[in-house]
Amino acid sequence: MTQLSGKHILLIIGGGIAAYKALELVRLIRKADGSVDAILTRAGAEFVTPMSVTALTGAQVRTDLFDLGEEAEMGHIEASRAADLVVVAPATADLMAKLAGGLANDLASTTLLAADKPVLMAPAMNVAMWHHPATVRNLGILIADGVSFVGPGEGEMACGEFGPGRLAEPEEIFGAIIEALLPTPKPLAGARALVTSGPTHEPIDPVRYFANRSSGKQGHAIAAALAAAGAETYLVTGPVALADPPGVAVTHVQTARDMLAAVSASAKVDVAVFAAAVADWRTPDEADQKIKKGGKAKAGPPKIDLVENPDILAVVSSLSEDRPGLVIGFAAETENIISHAKAKRKRKGCDWMVANDVSPETGIMGGDRTRVHLITEAQAETWPEGTKTEIAARLVARIALALGGES
Repeated sequence: MTQLSGKHILLIIGGGIAAYKALELVRLIRKADGSVDAILTRAGAEFVTPMSVTALTGAQVRTDLFDLGEEAEMGHIEASRAADLVVVAPATADLMAKLAGGLANDLASTTLLAADKPVLMAPAMNVAMWHHPATVRNLGILIADGVSFVGPGEGEMACGEFGPGRLAEPEEIFGAIIEALLPTPKPLAGARALVTSGPTHEPIDPVRYFANRSSGKQGHAIAAALAAAGAETYLVTGPVALADPPGVAVTHVQTARDMLAAVSASAKVDVAVFAAAVADWRTPDEADQKIKKGGKAKAGPPKIDLVENPDILAVVSSLSEDRPGLVIGFAAETENIISHAKAKRKRKGCDWMVANDVSPETGIMGGDRTRVHLITEAQAETWPEGTKTEIAARLVARIALALGGES
């Protein structure tokens, strides 16, 4: 394996329990004939030792901005100048904040600020830290500044909490390094794509609403995959506990009517993927005040009238002008999956329908894995079970074929 022959990586290892994965990443880079220099932060050295990093890189690890031997020749500048790519793994909230704010008070942050080479960050932190407005703001700044990201993944953390914030696996980071240094052709370069994701919240009164259990994971994964394939991607998402996908223009909405307005305002696109689980019903008039229980024990629940929400997929599918060349819907079913999806595709007028079984026992609604059926006019295909990221990649590959003129 010689994909990285002649390529030099500068690896900055931040603090965090996931720092041990950086050692496996070094092994993968060296196995691919790449060379590695490493900077180990003071916090990172609490989790992996300088000796272990040096043994794997074959080069003296750097730890101190004020090392007389290194800094006599401005080592923090030379380190980035000699590299083809700067990789930060784990990229802590602190390292992200320092680079976003232009701070340089230690070797790692000073090297990042002095770098004239591409920077790839692999974030790792507690889920609350990842969702904190400051981290979200810093992420946006860094993306706008041209920093690339891989991960974070989602799952159980060392602190016992669950959610996004896990360091991407070494193989995934290695793949991102390959992509950064040896970019592959972008099959959807020049195309424009629209994705809807997540649930909608339909208010009943100021504190209550109708919703569903959609997490938005599939829609967000599809938007990320479309952007990675080179498409100019727009994401319209309902309320979700997910970070915005890198490289995607995102509009956040609450209701089905908000989502339709945002979709209608989007520029003409080549493909539209409607993965959002839009609420079918809403109240015609939201109560101005919280609805109270009746004063009598037998008064019973209040009567709530319902009206149908706009059918966004059907509206876009029926456009006479500016209809996307490929319109894809999603069918979340609990029985007769394929037959219901076929009927829904015809009823909505879309080109493809992606169907899955969201019965409670499947764990698909809100989970990380799924199994789908792709329904086209010609056939119904059952795809193997995979992560939602894997299903998104497979769907985007099919989209690329279709927009390239193949069915």
